[in-house]
Amino acid sequence: MKQRLLRCNMKTTPALAFVLLTSSALCGLAQQPDIILADFEGADYGEWTKTGEAFGAGPAHGTLPGQMQVDGFLGNGLANSYHGGDPSTGTLTSRPFKIDRKFITFLIGGGGFAGKTCMNLLVEGKVVRTATGPNTAPGGSEDLSPALWDVSEFAGKSAEIEIVDKATGCWGHINVDQIALSDKATAATAALVSRERELTIEKRYLHLPVKNNSGKRKNQHIAVLVDGAVVREFECNLSDAPDWFAHLDMTAWQGKKATVRVEKLAEDSKALDLVTQADTIWGADRLYKEPLRGQLHFSPRRGWNNDPNGMVFADGEYHLFFQHNPYGWAWGNMHWGHAVSPDMVHWTELPIALYPHKFGDGVFSGGALVDKDNSSGWKNSANSLIVASFTSTGRGQCIVYSNDRGRTFQEFDGNPVITHANRDPRPLWYAPAKHWVIAVYDEFEKGQNIAFYTSPDLKSWTFQSRIKGFYECPDLFELPVDGDAAKKKWVLTAASSDYMIGQFDGKQFIPETPKLKGNLGRGFYAAQTFSNEPKGRVVQIGWLQTGTPGMPFNQAMSLPLELKLRNTQEGPRLTWTPVTELESLRGTAFRHGALTLNLADANPLENVMAELLEVRADFAPGGATEVAFTVRGVPVVYFTEKMELSVNGLRVPAPLVSGHQKIVVYADRTALEVFASDGLVYVPMPVAPKADNCSVQVTAKGGAVEFERLDAYGLKSIWK
Repeated sequence: MKQRLLRCNMKTTPALAFVLLTSSALCGLAQQPDIILADFEGADYGEWTKTGEAFGAGPAHGTLPGQMQVDGFLGNGLANSYHGGDPSTGTLTSRPFKIDRKFITFLIGGGGFAGKTCMNLLVEGKVVRTATGPNTAPGGSEDLSPALWDVSEFAGKSAEIEIVDKATGCWGHINVDQIALSDKATAATAALVSRERELTIEKRYLHLPVKNNSGKRKNQHIAVLVDGAVVREFECNLSDAPDWFAHLDMTAWQGKKATVRVEKLAEDSKALDLVTQADTIWGADRLYKEPLRGQLHFSPRRGWNNDPNGMVFADGEYHLFFQHNPYGWAWGNMHWGHAVSPDMVHWTELPIALYPHKFGDGVFSGGALVDKDNSSGWKNSANSLIVASFTSTGRGQCIVYSNDRGRTFQEFDGNPVITHANRDPRPLWYAPAKHWVIAVYDEFEKGQNIAFYTSPDLKSWTFQSRIKGFYECPDLFELPVDGDAAKKKWVLTAASSDYMIGQFDGKQFIPETPKLKGNLGRGFYAAQTFSNEPKGRVVQIGWLQTGTPGMPFNQAMSLPLELKLRNTQEGPRLTWTPVTELESLRGTAFRHGALTLNLADANPLENVMAELLEVRADFAPGGATEVAFTVRGVPVVYFTEKMELSVNGLRVPAPLVSGHQKIVVYADRTALEVFASDGLVYVPMPVAPKADNCSVQVTAKGGAVEFERLDAYGLKSIWK
C-alpha cells in the first residue's frame, strides 16, 4: 500500500476543483501582499455586475429576514443571495482581473449544489475552479468557512469570479465574503491538504473511520479511483478517533488497484491509515444489539436513513428502498438503500440499490411498481419486472428497472423522463384507462403542487394536471369506504401525511374534502404505500425520526400500517392500524377480559415486565375523568370530558366510537406508536424510555372505567 501527499502544481480534475493546500506546498516562491478582490463592505456592489433578485441592491449586513443566523463573515457585509428567500435567483460577476498570486482565498457558506449555489473562477470564459457551500438539507449552519483555490497554473491570465444562485428549493442560496488574491493559505486552511492512498482490493469492503457530527461542515470529499477512473465519490467525516467504520462495497473491483483520494484532510491526520479491508461490515458481532437500535422498527445497519422509497411487493418479497447516507450519521450522499421482507416485519438489508449518477447528483425519493404485462418491453427473465422512478437531482425524474428481484437496476437510456422543477415521483397503474400515472411534487410558478403525468409504456410521459397545496413525497391510492367495493374513493397525500379524499380519473384529482389532518404525532414524515400488495391492502410505512446519539446508524422506519376509509359524522376519514403480521412478535401475554377498574384498585397489569410491548385496551369511560396508561414510563392519558388523548404531553382530539375508546400502544427502545378511536387517531412519538423501566401501569381518576378488553404482550425483536 502506498500513501502520498499531493503538493505543487497539482492539475485539478472537475471532481477535485475545490482543493486546499498547505503553505509548505508553495515551492519556496516569494510571497507578496494580498490583493482584496471583494470585501462587500460598500453600499452597493461597485464594479460587480448583478443579475436577478437574489443578491439584492447591495451586500447584506449579516442575516436576512427569514434566514438562520449567519456567522463567519468579516466586517459588516457579505454577498448573501437570500434576498427574497430561497426561491430567488441571480448572479454576481466581478470585473476582469489578472491572476498574479498563487491562491484565491475566500469565505463561503450556504447551499451545496454544484453549478447552482456556487462561486466559479472563469479563465478565457471557462469555469476552471468552483466551490459550493456545505449544505443541502435542513439542519445545516449558515456559517461561512475559509477556503481557497490553487491558481498558480493560470499565472498572468485574465480571470473573472462569478457567484451563482440558480437554486430555488431548500438551501437555494449562497454566502460569500473576503475574496482575495494571496500567496499564502489562510490560517484556517493551512493545515488542510489533499491526500491519497493506494491499495489492492482483496476483500469485499473498505472500512472508513467515521466521526459522528451534525452534518454542518466537517466532511471531506472522497473519491475512489480504479484504473484511473472515479468509481465512487462522496463526502465523509474521516477521523483519527472514529465513532464507527462505514463500509464501502468494492466487490466489483476485486483484485484491482484502487486509489482513495481525500480532500481537506489535516496534514498530520492518520485517518487514511485507519482505512482497512474486510469481508464483513464493522461491528458485525454487535449488529442489531446496539443500545438504541429499535427492535420493532427497521433501521439501516450503518449510516443515516430518511424517506421510504420504492415500496413494492414482488416474487414473495416486500421491498423497502430508502433514502440512505451509507458514509455518515447525518443527512447527505443520497443513495437508495434496500431491504426485503417476507412479512413487512422481519427485514434483511441488501446491498445499496441505487448509487448517484455522479458526485453531487443525489438519488432522491421516488416509487416502484411491477410492470405485469411488460408494457415497457424491458422484461427478460422469469422474475417480476420491477420498475422504479426517482429524482436525480442533477437531471430530473428518472426510470430504472430490474429483472433480478431488485438486486440490480438498469437505467432507461431515455432519462430523464420529466425535467421541470419537481421531485419525488410516485408511479402507479390506472386500470380503467390502462395507462401509467406518475404523481410528482411540483414547484410550478414557485408553488407547492402535485402534478400528474401519464404514459402508455413507462418511457414517454405527458403532463395532465396539477393540484395545489401539497409539499413533497406524494402518494395516491384508492380505498373502499367501510369495506364496500362499490363505494371507493381516492386519497391524495404527501410528506406531512395530511390528505384529501376525492375522485381520480387517471389524469386529474378532483377533491371532495378540504385537506384533512393525517398523523397527529411527531417525527413521522414522507410515508409511502406498497404497490402490488398481495392481499389487496393499502399498507403504509413512514420515516420515523428517532434519535440515536452515539450510534453508528441514525433514524428508522415506522411500523407497517394498514390504511382504510371509514364513514364518520363528518364523512369518510382515513384510519391507521398496525398490520396483523405484527402479531407474530407476541411472546408472553397478559390478558384480561371484561374488567371494572376503580380509583383505588391495584394495577391490573402489574405483572407486565418487558422492554418491547404491545398494549391493547377497549373501554367505556363511565364516570372516569381520566384513564391513564404509563408504558415504560411514558404517559398515555385519555381525558374523557374533552375526548382528548395525551401522548408524552402532546394532546390531540380522540373521539369515542360507539361510546368506546380503543387504544393500542407499541413501545420500542426509541419510540412509541399510539393508535386511538379505533384507528382514526395515529400518534407516532419518538421517545427513549428509560432502559430499566419495563412496566405498564393503568389507573383511573374520577370514577370507574369499564374495560371490555385490557391486554399486554411482551414482544420479540424483529432481528434474527
